[in-house]
Amino acid sequence: MLKVLVTGGAGFIGSHLCEALLKRGDAISVLDDLSTGQLQNIAHLQDNPRFQLTIGSILDMPRLEPLVRRADMVFHLAAVVGVKKIIDAPVETIETNVLGSHNVLALSARFRKPCFVASTSEVYGKSSKHPFTEEDDVVYGPTTKSRWSYACSKAIDEFLGLAYHQSQDLPVIIGRFFNTTGPRQTGRYGMVLPRFVHQALRNEPITVYGTGLQTRCFADVRDVVRAVLTLVDDKRAIGQVFNIGNPEEVSIYDLARMVKLTAESSSEIKLIPYDEAYQPGFEDMDRRVPSIEKISKLTGFKPKFGLKEIVSRVIDARRSEIAALSGVPVTAALQPHSLRAGVAE
Repeated sequence: MLKVLVTGGAGFIGSHLCEALLKRGDAISVLDDLSTGQLQNIAHLQDNPRFQLTIGSILDMPRLEPLVRRADMVFHLAAVVGVKKIIDAPVETIETNVLGSHNVLALSARFRKPCFVASTSEVYGKSSKHPFTEEDDVVYGPTTKSRWSYACSKAIDEFLGLAYHQSQDLPVIIGRFFNTTGPRQTGRYGMVLPRFVHQALRNEPITVYGTGLQTRCFADVRDVVRAVLTLVDDKRAIGQVFNIGNPEEVSIYDLARMVKLTAESSSEIKLIPYDEAYQPGFEDMDRRVPSIEKISKLTGFKPKFGLKEIVSRVIDARRSEIAALSGVPVTAALQPHSLRAGVAE
């Protein structure tokens, strides 16, 4: 039985990772400050004697140090995430992502603990080369656009992790997550699919930012967690960077149409200019497509779940949440248009 520390374990991906680790028989210690993570994400895990939660920040070295020291391995997922959160809290973004990751990596090196570092497709910036491969150049906008602070901070995390591996032989693996979605993800900080689902189930306008022609690739969180575990179980992955995602590409407007159709919603699809949605001069990428050739060659990983199944699963999960909150039986809440019949959040 491994003793594992998961920073950010109360978050969307972190909570699913904790589930998978518990199923493997590991003992899990979670550190999360609940700034974006939620207790409800891990409520079903807290009665497990192999699960322990510490509420605190990766910026708090006295709290972090004993957790790393007692662990056999560290999964570092804690970060400021979401476009809206990043724009609204640029100082918190930079300090948490850079200084917090430094703390995790420095302690992992001190106590010789293997560390998986969660990075992001944002590090590619606005590069126009597709699909993105791990050795591609990165292209960022000007420092006057706070939107790029997140990409830059996560790139620094990667540099730092690789530097610890090269200079101190720390076993580090870096995974660049592309758009990941599934149950428990919130649209509160700009995540697009849960926001679309929330709007569709309420028959409110589905708000598409920009032209809607920009494309993204969405991976099921189950596939992403499986990819992470295949990497940490393979010593050949140490010291390397891997894209983790699903290369199935869709325009954001078509995603909105898919959500509307699958939810059988009467919502209209409404385009909102970026300047209105975020801030004047906001910059976005036209495409973001991963190459997963590297991880596939090393571990055999391939996504199991396609976009249609992902969308249906998120809709069903959201309907179940609505049912739980409103006291309506789940079977009733799962029926299309149930919100029109008076089911409210």
